[in-house]
Amino acid sequence: MDLQISVFLLFLIFSAGHSLQCFECGIKTDSCVNQTAITCPAGSCCQTSSGEIQDGDFTAKGTSKSCDSDCESWSYNYGYARITKSCCNTDLCNLPDPPDPVPNGKKCYTCNEKSCWKTLSCTGDEDHCLTITANVDGQLMVRKGCIHKSLCNATSDVQSISCCEGNLCNGAQSVTQSFLFLCCSLLSYFLLH
Repeated sequence: MDLQISVFLLFLIFSAGHSLQCFECGIKTDSCVNQTAITCPAGSCCQTSSGEIQDGDFTAKGTSKSCDSDCESWSYNYGYARITKSCCNTDLCNLPDPPDPVPNGKKCYTCNEKSCWKTLSCTGDEDHCLTITANVDGQLMVRKGCIHKSLCNATSDVQSISCCEGNLCNGAQSVTQSFLFLCCSLLSYFLLH
């Protein structure tokens, strides 16, 4: 009988004592050189997040690693800004820094300050095109780009989020294009009647 109790207690110690270990580092502008291994809470996974912002000749990159209770990988890309999150669930699996993004063949429209006519090559798991409309300080702001499907239903304080699956499905309309189309339609109506 004592042998059964000893085996049971030994089983409890080993099964409860193993938690996932992940590398951790705060946001680093290069790579996570001085990362440390930490033990994660039960139900967590390891995650690596990376971001890149481009403005003309200026480029800023950052990477962070940690434990995460929301174990879902995703990415989004507006052309000038891209953020990715990758997750894994084995000990110290988030060691390597994220690889450079690889185009996946999908294309979506993106916006600059003047219009939304520029096309963007999606990368990695970005499988949908995105259009976001929001009111920021009284001005209507539109952002377009590539996104992972899981983020399409995310709640936010934006007025409108729409996702679609086909190439260039998020449209390239601009105010100028709509106005010119309206003017041409009115002109042809007056000329023909």
